[in-house]
Amino acid sequence: MRDLKVISRTSTAKYKSKPDNLKKVAQELGVSTILEGSVQKAGDKVRVNVQLIKAVSDSHLWAETFDRKLTDIFSVESEVAKAIADRLQAKLTGAEEQVIAAKPTDNTEAYDAYLRGLAYSLKTANTTANALSAQKYLREAVRLDPKFALAWALLSYVEARAYRTEFLQPTAALREEARQASETALALQPNLGEAVLAKGFYHYACLRDYDTAVRYFEQARPLLPNSSRIPESLAYVTRKQGQWDRSESYFNEAERLDPRNVSLLTQHALSYKDRRLFPEASQKLEQILNITPDDVDTIVEKAVIAQAEGDLPRASALLAPLHIEANDSNALETQVYQAILERRPAPMIPRLVDILAKPDPALGYTNGELRFWLGWAQEVSGDHTAAQESWRKARQELESFLKEHSEDHVLLGHLALTNAGLGDKVAAFRLAEQAMAAVPIDKDAVSGPTSIEILARVAAQLGEPDRAIAALQKLMTIPYSGALGPGAPVTPALLRLDPMFDRLRSDPRFEQLVAYPSPNGN
Repeated sequence: MRDLKVISRTSTAKYKSKPDNLKKVAQELGVSTILEGSVQKAGDKVRVNVQLIKAVSDSHLWAETFDRKLTDIFSVESEVAKAIADRLQAKLTGAEEQVIAAKPTDNTEAYDAYLRGLAYSLKTANTTANALSAQKYLREAVRLDPKFALAWALLSYVEARAYRTEFLQPTAALREEARQASETALALQPNLGEAVLAKGFYHYACLRDYDTAVRYFEQARPLLPNSSRIPESLAYVTRKQGQWDRSESYFNEAERLDPRNVSLLTQHALSYKDRRLFPEASQKLEQILNITPDDVDTIVEKAVIAQAEGDLPRASALLAPLHIEANDSNALETQVYQAILERRPAPMIPRLVDILAKPDPALGYTNGELRFWLGWAQEVSGDHTAAQESWRKARQELESFLKEHSEDHVLLGHLALTNAGLGDKVAAFRLAEQAMAAVPIDKDAVSGPTSIEILARVAAQLGEPDRAIAALQKLMTIPYSGALGPGAPVTPALLRLDPMFDRLRSDPRFEQLVAYPSPNGN
């Protein structure tokens, strides 16, 4: 409804069912009126109680009870929306009335699967586990109802996002499924804002066609006037284009519409981290933890920032209590990196050996990445022979994916580091340069520089100090997403601590790079 500012359910869902202080809730959400409701189900019947409350005075504006059959639940949504618009004197356009009256699906099981997929898509962090679960439920939703346009749109969005972030293996088949899902949604409902948005997100995430993506996002804006997804998506595009200040403006706009959306807040925090604005990132992460206390992925990001600031005791205190599953590879790699930075990686080695003894096929080449980390941990712990064996196995596993992922800069980067560990200078530099060509900075300001960091790491280990230092000097002047796991961009503190740069320590140019204080003054 264009006449009303409506806060997304992603922000309101985190409140308990009956908040104690509605005035405080209204202030946190930036609204003046709150809708409360409850649903009671008995057999095939439901009773829906709703009331509209003026927050500042805690006074009731309107209340009603609806008794319906479960199959009529969507008609209740339509009636409630119209009643609220009338009470708040908001004018509905003809198109808005059509949207309110439309049922997303007649299949309640499909809608239940859609809601489960939606819940996983809105978790704080993009992880393999969350992406797989969201994809599974949304595939089930469209299987149960092939004409469920909203589910097709979200399936495309989830798969395109996972393709870009590589939390699902970024294969041609996944990219094609994301394309087909968005086009199916549009064919079913050409004016469905979520479908238009999904098509734009496919162009952004899968094709890196930013201009076309922006056109779709702007086309979707009037169809989704209260959706934070539009400015959020524009924040992602402008971030990729290196327009960091403009991206920040879009993030702020999105948060005004959806102030407690933890997925959105997490991405905003990651932008601050990429820009090395660590206090701002930490503040945003604390905001998330106030909404979802003890969230593992958020705690891991706090630890990453502590590492970047050189505060290893604080990072250790955050990471040590966490019980991380094998399919949360980013969090696991952060724990391993912590042990490597501390120069005490031995305790992590049995954990990695145990995981790799029974690798999960769904993780694809992530298993090869973990084997690279095992080799690095073994090398730092002094077991050179075991490290070489782990790296040989890692190279074999990672190379098996090259045919299908020849342009995957993450895969190429880990292969480059693995070959560097094995002393294969020619292959390591070739792969690092392939990674740089696959995602150049002028096409992706966030991920493009990660391959330059890979090059710096390869050169540092293989006796090419000039190339290593030139790459590091460039990296220290630009924002970007770190090359290792969910890591931060290189900082003076990380350069001081990371064993991969040990061979540069006697070079005055390297000493100059690490001489600057970290953000926390260490």
